[in-house]
Amino acid sequence: MGEVATVPVPVEAEKAGPRGKGSGLFRAFWRWHFYASFLVIPVLLILAVTGLIYLFRFQIEPVLHADLMKVQQPAGLVAQPYSSQLEEVRQAFPDATVVSMTEPSAPNRSTVFSLDTAAGPRDVFVDPYEGKVLGALNPDTTLSGGAILLHGELMAGRWGDYVIEIAACWAIVMAMTGYYLFFRGRVARARRRAAGAAGAVLRSRHGRTGSVLGVGLLFLIVSGLPWTGVWGEQTQKLATQGGTSFWAEDHGALSNPTSTMDESLPHSHSVPWGVGKSDVPRSDPADKRRSVATVDTAIAVGERNGLRRPMTVALPADEEGVYSAIGYAFNDPAKERSLHVDQYGGRVVSTYGYGDYPALAKVVAQGIALHEGRRFGTLNLWVTTVFCLGVVFMCVTGPLMWWRRRPKGNALGAPRGRLPLRATPALAVLVVALALFLPLFGITLAAVLLLDQLVLRRVAGLRAWFNTVRT
Repeated sequence: MGEVATVPVPVEAEKAGPRGKGSGLFRAFWRWHFYASFLVIPVLLILAVTGLIYLFRFQIEPVLHADLMKVQQPAGLVAQPYSSQLEEVRQAFPDATVVSMTEPSAPNRSTVFSLDTAAGPRDVFVDPYEGKVLGALNPDTTLSGGAILLHGELMAGRWGDYVIEIAACWAIVMAMTGYYLFFRGRVARARRRAAGAAGAVLRSRHGRTGSVLGVGLLFLIVSGLPWTGVWGEQTQKLATQGGTSFWAEDHGALSNPTSTMDESLPHSHSVPWGVGKSDVPRSDPADKRRSVATVDTAIAVGERNGLRRPMTVALPADEEGVYSAIGYAFNDPAKERSLHVDQYGGRVVSTYGYGDYPALAKVVAQGIALHEGRRFGTLNLWVTTVFCLGVVFMCVTGPLMWWRRRPKGNALGAPRGRLPLRATPALAVLVVALALFLPLFGITLAAVLLLDQLVLRRVAGLRAWFNTVRT
């Protein structure tokens, strides 16, 4: 990401003073980097912190809710059938609809049932050995559940999603301008360090950290774009028109077999990205004359067909529904697979896996696994953790450096400069290309330029405060 608002100006620019026209690329990029930080830094800080919580949700939640999520296996007891556990849940919550069940992720973990209730979603935890209901949680109110809502939409619904997408677009601008400032200003930074200038060490650490994080930031932005409400939806439409898709298409009915769990923990992804939008086949009620299948049947059929465990099983919603057994290959999306079991005869209606995904869906599934820090196991987890901590460092040191160098009086302390687009056609092409590729960036860029031209440059007080070049 480079230097946030504190990149040293070359000696020639310093001699020119703040009243110079500021038409060079260095000053212009510094200015755009500075203003982009006002939107990007708060959002990036939230995303980094909530991302850390999400990365360690499997460690955090069992500690916070040990009475629900952890169990002890009594000597001589084996786990009760899932159908028996399901009946206990239905008796405890007679007015709720059981949506799905997730197997225990370890011998000392609970079975988790996802319910729809009048008060909202609930995750119900059952001791698999004694078959008793331990309690329930609203997955949206847990620490990891709240982190997911903040990470995805800032707890503001569609508008929060827009803010995150806009911040992601401008983070690309921060990364690109930051790299230019880092390499272009390296001589000046070295000179300031040698002279023992105030803040020189922090500034260098900020720049060096950003030079490493910038590549990772760009990857996380690109891999996260499929989730967004504007770019993601519009690009999916274009992909569909071109005969491919971000998601797999397991043709059938209209239901989406998702719960709000991920391997027995609240409010996380319970199904692979590729099948998140999949339709589900139907059972044939005419088969009622045959033996009726149960959730245990679905688990047994899934195990026999090689699904990864722990499995999540979505229950039939009506007489034509199926048991959808979902094998979530946590570390390897290439092993993702799900199958649908007829609720009467217990036969496999259909099966669908990574090998059936469109090419684009395969790429997105792999990118999501990397984004979530799980593709390469522990290594991916710790690399992503270090990256999140580095982002927090950048988000703190950037404003700190500005605070130290902020001017006294009625001024923000923004660098003065404007992009020499006429003199550098390649730069103009790049800006237009970004605006077209990222619609929300293009819209906000146009709004910023109009504000600058029609207001900031025409009002003396605002022009002085924002240090705007007057044409």
